Amino acid sequence: MNRLKKLLYSYFENFAWFYQYLRHRVFILVVFNILLGILDGFGLAMFLPLLQMVNDGSSVNPEKLGNLKFIVEGMNAAGISLTLVSVLLFLCIFFTLKGIARYACDAYAVSAQQYFIRKVRLRMLDALNGVSFKSFVTADAGRIQNTMSGEVDRVARAFISYFTAFQQIILVIVYMAFAFFVDAQFAILVGIGGLLTNFVYKAINNSTKNASKQLTDDTNDFQGLIIQHVGNYKYLKATGLANFFGGRLVKKLLQVEKGNRKIGVLTAVVSGAREPLLIFVVAGVILAQVKFFGASLGPILISLLFFYRALTALLLMQSSWNYFLAASGSIDNMKKFQQELDSKKETDGAVVLNGFATAIELKNVSLAYNGKTVLKNISLSINKNETVAFAGESGSGKTSLVNILACLIPPDEGNMKIDAVDRKELNAAAFQKKTGYITQDPVVFNDTIFNNITLWAKPTKENIDRFNKAISKAAIDTFIGTLAEKENTLLGNNGINLSGGQKQRISIARELYKDIDILIMDEATSALDSETEKAIQSNIDALKGQYTILIVAHRLSTIKNADRIVLLNNGEIEQAGTYQQLAETTPAFRRMVQLQEL
Repeated sequence: MNRLKKLLYSYFENFAWFYQYLRHRVFILVVFNILLGILDGFGLAMFLPLLQMVNDGSSVNPEKLGNLKFIVEGMNAAGISLTLVSVLLFLCIFFTLKGIARYACDAYAVSAQQYFIRKVRLRMLDALNGVSFKSFVTADAGRIQNTMSGEVDRVARAFISYFTAFQQIILVIVYMAFAFFVDAQFAILVGIGGLLTNFVYKAINNSTKNASKQLTDDTNDFQGLIIQHVGNYKYLKATGLANFFGGRLVKKLLQVEKGNRKIGVLTAVVSGAREPLLIFVVAGVILAQVKFFGASLGPILISLLFFYRALTALLLMQSSWNYFLAASGSIDNMKKFQQELDSKKETDGAVVLNGFATAIELKNVSLAYNGKTVLKNISLSINKNETVAFAGESGSGKTSLVNILACLIPPDEGNMKIDAVDRKELNAAAFQKKTGYITQDPVVFNDTIFNNITLWAKPTKENIDRFNKAISKAAIDTFIGTLAEKENTLLGNNGINLSGGQKQRISIARELYKDIDILIMDEATSALDSETEKAIQSNIDALKGQYTILIVAHRLSTIKNADRIVLLNNGEIEQAGTYQQLAETTPAFRRMVQLQEL
């Protein structure tokens, strides 16, 4: 009984998961399959009159048809004489209707599958976009990539296998009902034989399910290693470690291959054993019926047709279920991943600001990562169109503070207000649309310059004018003018065709094109040479007073002209003021100036 409960739970747990995406479509598939079984059953039933014609001539005696005599009586009542032509005609009609139903069922199943895949992808994407940034930075990138790509494909295959198994169960029930109606004793014996085959598949199914879980874990690790290999390729190549790290990839790849091979072998065993098992069961039951029970072979053959269909459906169900189990690890991973994303979902307020109007205010703000405090008791006010820089040693909390100001991370303690609206009540996503963000590693898409800057806007006259103004403000217009394809030049993967300064200017132009109020630059020039840094700094200085500019920088030369510099030390504000004020009054800042020989 416990085993039966476990089986039902495992089966219908997945049914409920599929149902939350498909809803009524599941029951339409069920109705189609019931209709298929009924039409096939009536078509097979027409073979019994044919067999009687073979034995007794052209006439058909309804009494010799057993429980199926209602078919002949119904045709006689309708004025249809039962002849070879009429029997064959009805045989063709039933199987033609079955063919139409099969087409409709399969076509609808494909439509349902594509709908399911789309809903899963959109659900995953929506959940990922809703995850808080604080949770995202500690997430497993390999698992995210594998779940969003490879795992979705495996779940799609699991969907087909699951509903094929479900379809076969329905057909088994329909065929068994017809078989019992014709010859109950024969039906019971074959049914017992069919159930016994489940013991053969049980061990295979368990092995397949365990192998599937292991394969999912190995694939997640493999995807993570690929991301690291590609992201750190320059370093690995320059230090002669590419082959060493590649060896880790090869080792994990062999584990993935081993898992796929194991699942393939188990699936092949199921496929190869299906028909021999079917024949053994049928042959044994026919022998028992004729030799020990003295049954007539004619009705047995008709019942056999139903049971052959039922057993075929049963064994196909077992094979499909094994295919499903082969991908069940992906479903478990998908469920857990969705739950994790939902548990880390960021809540957003209802107040929508159309722009930044007055000031951002922080009062006694604190923040911690994994139990470690990175900011404490921060009180700060930033006015509109003010340029504020954040300085301090590595680990002093500069980037964490800017992440709070950009509404990427809510404070753990304290209060934050933007234009007098509490951060908890603010719709952060709407506010962030008015924010530009440039990091040390500029974001460059593998597309044209125009699409990189406009984010795939249509090349209307208005958008082209905005584009030209943005590239002019970012001082990248001269460079673009020297290119053969101008703004239609492809930049390559991660801007491989650009220098560091050109990448940064592309990033600045993109943010200016967006019509922003706040421009955040987090170590945006730290990877550039002095000359390029100076040129970009001139671009930034030219933007002063037009935007609220927040700058994080190690190089103090980039923030000399800021309206205010906030000096951080161990997560606290040590002092704030102009460059000259801090250089004169703050020993820590003066020491930084001396070390950088300014």
